[in-house]
Amino acid sequence: MVCVVGVRFKLAGKVYYFDPGELPVAQGDKVVVETVRGVEYGQVVVGPREVPDEEVVQPLKKVVRIGNARDDEVAAANKQKEKEAFAIALKKIEEHNLDMYLVDVEYTFDGSKVIFYFTAEGRVDFRELVRDLASVFRTRIEMRQIGVRDEAKLLGGIGPCGRVLCCTSFLGDFAPVSIRMAKDQNLSLNPSKISGLCGRLMCCLRYEQETYEAAKKDPSLAPGYVPPLPEVEPEEPPPEDWQPERPQPIRLSERPAAPDEGARVAQAAVVEKPARRERGRPGREGGADAAQDGAARRPQQQGQHKPRGQGAAADGSAGGRQRERRAGADEQQSRVQQPRQQQGRAQQPRQQQSKAQPPRERQPQAAREDGQPEEQAVRQAAAGSSRRRRRRRHRPAASGGGAAPGGGAASAGE
Repeated sequence: MVCVVGVRFKLAGKVYYFDPGELPVAQGDKVVVETVRGVEYGQVVVGPREVPDEEVVQPLKKVVRIGNARDDEVAAANKQKEKEAFAIALKKIEEHNLDMYLVDVEYTFDGSKVIFYFTAEGRVDFRELVRDLASVFRTRIEMRQIGVRDEAKLLGGIGPCGRVLCCTSFLGDFAPVSIRMAKDQNLSLNPSKISGLCGRLMCCLRYEQETYEAAKKDPSLAPGYVPPLPEVEPEEPPPEDWQPERPQPIRLSERPAAPDEGARVAQAAVVEKPARRERGRPGREGGADAAQDGAARRPQQQGQHKPRGQGAAADGSAGGRQRERRAGADEQQSRVQQPRQQQGRAQQPRQQQSKAQPPRERQPQAAREDGQPEEQAVRQAAAGSSRRRRRRRHRPAASGGGAAPGGGAASAGE
């Protein structure tokens, strides 16, 4: 058994194992280790543990020392140098007119080497570029060509799912992904649907592949597995002479009563129907009194009515006739001089006058004291009221003895 610790040099880089020796190294500490590229400064992500000898790649490098504040300052200075080296390298690439895309620049911890990461479609002759860069930085220069997945890992970004790329956040190694995984998971084979930001198949297709492979062998292990329904034995067919039963009609007399029907009938019998209110009709006694009063007033009104020209005929003297003519002329002149508003008021339609007057109350049928029938008494009262309206309509405007304008009364007397 060998005691090892896991060290990572980048945020989502690969984990390398080293021998801590007798140093009290714990998880989260910064350590300085020696690698193939030189001295590096990394962070312990896997604490000390015992592993079998066959799982360790020999020779196993040792941890040089635990990091301190001075080492942190050196690492920050190297980050600043990387930005300056990136700008210088871009200018040199343009000067040599090389078909390559510079991705990142990395300084080793001790500054003994500068590594340039780039992508290109094919092979690039960068020997002249290396000579120029070495003359500028006065150190060893290494040019490393990487693929599109490594480029996405170094640059970072947001995937189709809306989250940070898996290779940038937590994925250390790239697992192989094939189109067969998309077919097994019943996904659309549209390249834009199953490809990641790098243009290759998405790494997340690998995550659920084991579940789908297990579900192929045993369908009950699938997350959305629904057990089949139990088999039901088929029913025996009906006999040949079988006929469906037809429903018999129910008569009204045989209809079964509802459970609460008796209670509703009893409640309806208890509730009395309210009497209809006769609006605007006086009582029986008031109607009889009104009929008697109307019959009593009719003879008086008939006696007061004078036919046209009666006053002129009764007065046969010449002075009376002159007075009548003079009164008729004055009345005609006064009518001509009346204002239009008074004429309009005098000539208002009968409908408007009837609207202004309050409605007459309808008298009920009543019997007279002398034994006259009710219907006959009511008809006489209605006839009297209609005669009174006609008399008012034909009554002359002036009270000059009933003489008509223009000397009509005098001609009648003659």
